[in-house]
Amino acid sequence: MFSLSTSLQPQVTVQLSHLINALHSLKGSVSSNTSVNHKHRENIPEQDLNCTEPSLTLRDLGLTDLGVSQLDELVQKLLPCVTQRESLSQLRSVPNIWRTSHLSSDSFFHNKHGFSRMGGVTAVFSKQNKSPLQTLLMVPNRGFKTLKSRTRRLQGGLDSTAEPEGYTPSFMKGFLTRDKGPDVETLDKLLKNKNIPDGQHDAFKTGFAEGFLKAQALTQRTQESLRRTRLILLVLLLVGLYGLSKTPFLSVRFRTTSGLDSAVDPVQMKNVTFEHVKGVEEAKNELQEVVEFLRNPQKFTVLGGKLPKGILLVGPPGTGKTLLARAVAGEADVPFYYASGSEFDEMFVGVGASRIRNLFREAKANAPCVIFIDELDSVGGKRIESPMHPYSRQTINQLLAEMDGFKPNEGVIIIGATNFAEALDNALIRPGRFDMQVTVPIPDVKGRTEILKWYLKKIKVDSAVEAEIIARGTVGFSGADLENLVNQSALKAAVDGKDMVTMKELEFAKDKILMGPERRSAEIDKKNKEITAYHESGHAIIAYYTKDAMPINKATIMPRGPTLGHVSMLPENDRWSETRAQLLAQMDVSMGGRVAEELIFGSENITTGASSDFDSATKIAKMMVTRFGMSEKLGVMTYADLTKQSPETQAAIEHEVRILLRDSYERAKVLLKSRAKEHKNLAEALLRYETLDAKEIQLVLEGKTLESR
Repeated sequence: MFSLSTSLQPQVTVQLSHLINALHSLKGSVSSNTSVNHKHRENIPEQDLNCTEPSLTLRDLGLTDLGVSQLDELVQKLLPCVTQRESLSQLRSVPNIWRTSHLSSDSFFHNKHGFSRMGGVTAVFSKQNKSPLQTLLMVPNRGFKTLKSRTRRLQGGLDSTAEPEGYTPSFMKGFLTRDKGPDVETLDKLLKNKNIPDGQHDAFKTGFAEGFLKAQALTQRTQESLRRTRLILLVLLLVGLYGLSKTPFLSVRFRTTSGLDSAVDPVQMKNVTFEHVKGVEEAKNELQEVVEFLRNPQKFTVLGGKLPKGILLVGPPGTGKTLLARAVAGEADVPFYYASGSEFDEMFVGVGASRIRNLFREAKANAPCVIFIDELDSVGGKRIESPMHPYSRQTINQLLAEMDGFKPNEGVIIIGATNFAEALDNALIRPGRFDMQVTVPIPDVKGRTEILKWYLKKIKVDSAVEAEIIARGTVGFSGADLENLVNQSALKAAVDGKDMVTMKELEFAKDKILMGPERRSAEIDKKNKEITAYHESGHAIIAYYTKDAMPINKATIMPRGPTLGHVSMLPENDRWSETRAQLLAQMDVSMGGRVAEELIFGSENITTGASSDFDSATKIAKMMVTRFGMSEKLGVMTYADLTKQSPETQAAIEHEVRILLRDSYERAKVLLKSRAKEHKNLAEALLRYETLDAKEIQLVLEGKTLESR
C-alpha cells in the first residue's frame, strides 16, 4: 500500500523523473493508448534516447491495481503544480546542460532537466519548501553522473525495466523488490499444464483441497507439539536452576536429606503388644522391666535407680527383634521412633552426625519414648583408620555422645537390633550405653507350635491340622520362616481349588521350603525309579527298626531340587544333646540306602545316589573322634585343627573314623537282610504311590493294605 504520510519509515530515495515516467507510462497502458506512447517516443531526439534513464514501472511501486481515474487523481495530488499541459515531453525538451559541465548543480532536478526554476515547480521543489512527495522520496539536493556509469548503462541496452548498477543502493534494491515474488500458479492453469481430462477436474480440485486441509492440520499439530516441548524444557530448566540455587557451592544434590523423616515423626504402637510376640518368652520377660520403667519411672528413681539407656537385641534374622521393639513401645504407650542404620550413611560429610542429633533432639522433646535403630552394625561398626573414608567415624562418635555424653537424655530408651554383634564397636556395647543385651534365639518346638497356631488363625484351616507335627518337622525355622510356610500352604490350597488348608498342603509347603519345588517334568525311566524306591526304602527300614533313631515322618520318590527322593524324620522333642547311640543310629540310617542297592541290584550296579549319605555319616564319625571324645583308642582329647597334628595322630584319627563307618555299614546290612520282605513291600508301595506318610509306612511294614489309597 502506498502512503503519502511524511512519517513513513523507512523513507525511499527515488528519482522524480522515474516516478513521473512510471505514472504516465502506466496511465497510457491502462487506457490502451499504446499507439500514442509509441508515437511520443518517436518524437524524442536520438541524443535523448541515448541518455534515457531506466524508469520504474507502476508494478515496481505496487500500484498495478489503480485505474485511469484513480491514476489521474494520484498524479494531481502528487504533482499539484504540474498541469495537464506540462507533460513529460515538455520536461524532456529542455537541453541537458549538465553533460557539458564537470561540476554538479545545486539540485538534483537541475542536473536532470537543465533548469532550476520553472514556474510553480520552484515552489514545490525548493530547499525551503519541500513537498510531501519530496519528503517521502527524499530527493537529494546534489548529485552527479559519470561517464563510467553512462557507458555501463548504454552497454546494458535501452530496456527501461533494468535498473542501472550503481544508481540504487543494494539495500534499496531489496526493499524495492521484496514484494516481487514468482507469479502464483492458479488452479486452472495447473489443470491445463498437467493435461488433466475435463471429467476429472472436480475430483482433482477436491483432492487438492483435502490435501491442503490435511497439510494445514499437520502443520498445526506440529506447532502445538513444538509448543508443548518448549514448555516442558522450560519447566525442566527452571527446576534445574532451582536445584542448583539450593545447593551449596553449586554442587548437584544426588540425594535429598529426607531419609530422616520416618525417624523424626513418631509412631504410636497401640495395636502391638507382647501378645503378638510368640516363641521368645525369655526375651519378653527381660523387656517387661523396661516397660514398667516407662510406665512408672518414679517407682525406680525413688530408690536411686536410673533408667537403662540402651537395649541391644541380638539374634538371627527373622526371630522377631523388630516386633519386640514395637511391642515395648505399644505396652508402655509411648512414641516410637524408627530408623535404619543405613539411613545415617550419606555421601556428604557430616550428614549422618546431623541426623543423629536431629533424631535425639526430637526424641528428648517427646520423652518418655523409644528409639529403635535397626541393623545397628551398619552405623555402629568398629572404628578403623581408613584413608579412603577419613570422616566415617563422625556418625558413630555422635551416637556415642548422644547416648552417654554431658547432656542427659532421661526418658529416652534406645533399642538396637543386629544380626552381627561381633562387628559392633566396644564403646557402643559397654555399660552406660547399651546396658542390656537380650538374645532372641531361634524358637524351640514349643515356640514353633505357638507361632504356627498364631498364623493358622489368620487362614481357613481344617480342624484336623496338628500344628505340633509341623513344628516337629521344622527344626531351625524362625518366626518369619513359619509365617512363609503357612502362606505357601494357603496358596497351594487355592491353586488346588480347596476350601481350606489341610495337613497335605502344610507338608507340601514344608518340603518345598526345605528341598525345593517338585520336579514333575523330570522324565525318569523305570529302572532309575526302581533303584530310587529301594534306596529310600532302605533308609526307612533302618530308621523304623533301629531303637535310637528318630521317628519317620514321610518317604517319597518325587524329585525335589537336586534329589530324586528322600526320607524325612522328626524328633519328638528338640534335642539339646545327643547320645553315642543316637549318633550311631543316624550313621546306620545314612548307610541304609547304599546297603539296599547292593543287596537288591548287586555290587556292580550301585549308584552315586549315596554320596550325600556318606558325607553326613563321615561328618558324624569324625566329630565323635575329634570333638566328642567317643573313641576308645584316642580317648577324650579333642583335635580342633587336624593339619597341626603329627602324622601319627592323623593316621590314628583316620583309622578310628574308618572303623566307625565300617561297623555302621555292617549293622545296616544285617538289618536289611533280616527285613527283606518288608523292604520289598515298602519299595513297591513307593513305586505305586510315590509318597507315603508315617502312618502309611507303618501299615505297609505291618503287612496291611492302604485302604485310603
